[in-house]
Amino acid sequence: MSNPAFNPQPLAVPLIELRNIHKSYQLGPTAFSVLKGVNLHVHEGEFVAIMGSSGSGKSTLLHIAGALDSPDQPLDEKSADRFGLFFRGQPVTHMGHWGRHRLRNQQFGFVFQFYHLLPELNILENVLLPAMIPAPFYKALIRARPRKLEALELLDSFGLADRLKHRPNQLSGGERQRVAIARALINKPALLLADEPTGNLDAKTGRSILDVLLALHKTRQQSILIVTHDPSVAALAHRTVHLTDGRIKS
Repeated sequence: MSNPAFNPQPLAVPLIELRNIHKSYQLGPTAFSVLKGVNLHVHEGEFVAIMGSSGSGKSTLLHIAGALDSPDQPLDEKSADRFGLFFRGQPVTHMGHWGRHRLRNQQFGFVFQFYHLLPELNILENVLLPAMIPAPFYKALIRARPRKLEALELLDSFGLADRLKHRPNQLSGGERQRVAIARALINKPALLLADEPTGNLDAKTGRSILDVLLALHKTRQQSILIVTHDPSVAALAHRTVHLTDGRIKS
């Protein structure tokens, strides 16, 4: 399914590309195959949804797309340029650990269903976390200082300017998710990856979170890859791909 409002240049290099992605997990003596040769791309400025039933491998695919996890090497594939994750045409899967870590921190932003905010930090500190990560512990706050204005502006735009000193347990679910989105954006990522971002919210609150994502896409031309099981969420994307039995069915 596609939305004709978005038409990337045919020769443009995708922002990310997944080539021949396989992934399996060992469950006791049995290997359980989750992804079976998936190919997927997202262009700059595109909003792509991944749909599929529970257990279809949607989250696994998103984690590989964001370099949080690595795919298996296909048994019949010896050439490194024929499988794996590519960012703006450059191979990611075969980078070292620190190379993937830097890429995740600088180019990808993540939003999850259950927020994953640190309870001991206040809201402003949670948003600044990605800006602190590359620095040694004793320099973390100094490194994050230049991003403080950006964090304040993000939180203000999300209606959270009066919550800066609150802890996560003092916020509603929708407020926590807006904090999580602000945290994902603090390093100005090329791609925002969202895993069922409305799945833990009621319909009204979920719609408010979708409105935030749509506004980001419209005003910032933010590239977004979202996993959902909800057709109404997928309908907002430029393009929807369906994951069935470990394979893409467009």
